[in-house]
This record gives sequence, structure tokens and C-alpha cells, in this order.
Amino acid sequence: MGSAKNSSTAARKARIEEMRRAEQARERRNRLLVIAASVVVVAGLVVGGVVLVNSQSDKKDSTASGDAKGSGDSGHFTDGKDGVRTWSGKLSRTHVTTKVSYPMHPPVGGNHNPVWLNCNGDVYTKAVPDENAVHALEHGAVWVTYTAKAPKADVEALAAKVRKTPYSLMSPYENQAAPLILSAWGHQVTVKSAGDPEVDKFFATYVQGRQTPEPGASCTGGVMK
Repeated sequence: MGSAKNSSTAARKARIEEMRRAEQARERRNRLLVIAASVVVVAGLVVGGVVLVNSQSDKKDSTASGDAKGSGDSGHFTDGKDGVRTWSGKLSRTHVTTKVSYPMHPPVGGNHNPVWLNCNGDVYTKAVPDENAVHALEHGAVWVTYTAKAPKADVEALAAKVRKTPYSLMSPYENQAAPLILSAWGHQVTVKSAGDPEVDKFFATYVQGRQTPEPGASCTGGVMK
């Protein structure tokens, strides 16, 4: 009798131990599942966050790379006693890859192409893109422009001056209010002729002048049209 009872007790203990082991095994599996689920959730959040950030970054980069066609400028010209017109207001400097609509002609600043126009005494005989020329102004160049009404002798004399002046360039520009205009970043002046005293004064003041947003930046290695 005692032997049967002992045998029954031993069997019950064995079943209890087996159940305990099974329960421990289930707990381990559950813990692993919880950990795995947590990892998946965290990974999903990280990936989602990266996608969101990249999406926002792409949107921002898209705008900066040229989706906006405006110059980003605001303000107006103020006339100085010396005849130099100074832009009073904001001149944006975002790099864009599309055509830009500027509020002044020739432009004296604003959003512009990432590649500057070569301005190491370069004389262009055909019109150049505003967006590249504005980048040259950002580097501290003076831009001489002229229309078909400008006397040939003045055009030739100004071209000779530009050729011997680093950080300057020259090109025809029909959409301007006077036959001869000199421009720098944020500044512009109309001159009567190549011999106008304002020519030398403007060059002396604004070639790599204090108005330059990026002094010392290159005027070579850009584009030449």
C-alpha cells in the first residue's frame, strides 16, 4: 500500500516538474516574441523617421535646386548722390537650376545658378545667362553691360578695361534702361561713356569691394558662354 502511494507521489511530482518546465519554456518563448516584436516596432519607427526626414530633405533640396523661379529678392533701388543705385532690401543667395525672374535688369543679386560665369577679365560678345552672371557678382565681380545703342568706341574701350581687370566681365544686354551700365552685387550705375569718371570709380570701389558676399571666391573654372 505504502509502495503504491509512494509511486503515485513520485509520478505527481514528475508531472508537476514537467508542467513547470513547460511553463518556463512558454515564458521564454513569450519573452523572445516580445523582444522580437519590440525590435520590429523600433526598426519600423527608425525607418519611418528616416523616410520622413529624407522626404522633407528632398522637398527642401528640390526647392533649393530650382523649383522656385523667383529671385527671392525684395526691396528697391535707392539713388545715391554719386549716381550709384543701391538695392535696399533683401538679395537672396539660393542656388537654383531654372531660369530666374529678377526685379531689376541687369540683376544685381538674388537666387542664381550654382555655377558662376567666368569673370577673370572675360569679354562676351553674346548675351549670357543672368543666373550665372549673378553668381559672378556674388564673387565680387563688376559686370559691364551694353545695348546696340552704345557707341562702338565706348564698347571697345570698356572691353579693353575689362580684359585687364580680374574680377570683371562684359556682355551685351538689350533689356536695360540705358546703353551702358555697370553692376556689382547690390549696386548699379549708368555711365555716359567709357570716359565717364564714374567708370574708374565704380571699378575701384566694387571690384572685390566690401559689398562682396564671397570675397576671394574664384572667377575662373566656371562657365564661359
